[in-house]
Amino acid sequence: MTRHDREAEPLVRQFTVLGLWLLVINGLIGAGIFGVPAEAARLTGIYSPLMFLLCGLLMTPIILSFGEVSSYFHGTGGPIVYTRTAFGPVVGFQTGWTLYASRVTAFGANANLLVSSLAFLWEGADQGATRIALLFLICGGLTWVNVVGAGHAMRSLGLLTLLKLLPLLILVGLGVTWLDARAFPFAERPPPDFGDIGTAALVLMYAYVGFEGALIPAGEARNPKRDMPRALFWALGLVTLLYVLIQAISVAVLPDLENSRRPLIDVGEALMGPAGAILVAAGVVASVGGNIAGAMLSAPRMTYVMARHGTLPAVFGRVSDRYRTPAVSIVLYGGLSFVLGVYGSFAWLAGLTVLARLLIYVLSISAIPYLRRTHPDATDRLLLPGGYLIPALAIAVSVWLIMQVDLAAFLATAVFLAAGGVLYLLARRGQGAAPR
Repeated sequence: MTRHDREAEPLVRQFTVLGLWLLVINGLIGAGIFGVPAEAARLTGIYSPLMFLLCGLLMTPIILSFGEVSSYFHGTGGPIVYTRTAFGPVVGFQTGWTLYASRVTAFGANANLLVSSLAFLWEGADQGATRIALLFLICGGLTWVNVVGAGHAMRSLGLLTLLKLLPLLILVGLGVTWLDARAFPFAERPPPDFGDIGTAALVLMYAYVGFEGALIPAGEARNPKRDMPRALFWALGLVTLLYVLIQAISVAVLPDLENSRRPLIDVGEALMGPAGAILVAAGVVASVGGNIAGAMLSAPRMTYVMARHGTLPAVFGRVSDRYRTPAVSIVLYGGLSFVLGVYGSFAWLAGLTVLARLLIYVLSISAIPYLRRTHPDATDRLLLPGGYLIPALAIAVSVWLIMQVDLAAFLATAVFLAAGGVLYLLARRGQGAAPR
């Protein structure tokens, strides 16, 4: 048991394995699967369903490694606590800073995307004052729900998960009848070259990253050491199967899939007519909504944990006496998300988000040797077979994907980490002592 686990955790432990699974699912299934099928088809053609399977396989050692790392901890914080325990407070803070900033910016961009998707169903929703009002309702409403209690937030998340999965499951159920060998003439089409495979893998990883958000609120899980690994494994298996089927159906239904601006909506229209397009468009709204609802629940716990560690002002670690939630951190996250939703753009964030998360994956998985050495008798831990083979594979996959990122994303990440370092030093100077 780590020192962080021994500290009194004032948050209520109420999340079951189902609640954690919902968080992982909503982290994985966001807007990505509704947009990346066209780019996957452009890069790898009829082989694109296999690319989704490849990405699921590439994620497997990463997920397995996080299953072991998470099994050592009971407290809130996820990767922040993992890296802080193994490498010290500076690395722990930078992990939290990078993860928090990427998620708050992605939240603002996804809220913007949600309003844009609503415009397909409600003309003018993404224009002028209506757009700003909708962004305020989305950010403000989710902020309020999370402040008054995580139990309310989980019920909202469960409903959004059902609404996001239903159109995808209907699409798969109707589309499987289109799958036959004629749609995939592999013998007539040479496989894509290695460069296109690497580029496609990086693009498709947008549909697989995000699970780490579910690791953060472990301090509110009933049995996180047992349930967190289960939630991770079950979610990856379901998501990979769903993605492969969706891409295969998209290739079979739309011969010009690579040219589609809204691939799954076009697939829905081809299968069910205008009603299908509306159904999938509603799925986009529910999917992005569920994604940002999960982010609103998990991401404010980052500033809460960093405040408890003494690397951010103590006010962010305050827990509401009435609702027993980190209200200040939740309100901060909601306010920043609204501002970024109004003024921000998702385009510049894409490379930065994936790069930042891959760096966090490498750091978190690199904590395994330290945790095995210092906690050999930890109860309920998940010890991966094969020694360090699986963690080494996970790091190798992450490094290979990092090598596919362009220089601009590296420079932006370096600037961002430097800014985080300045904030960390200012926080220490303001407290007059090193953080706990």
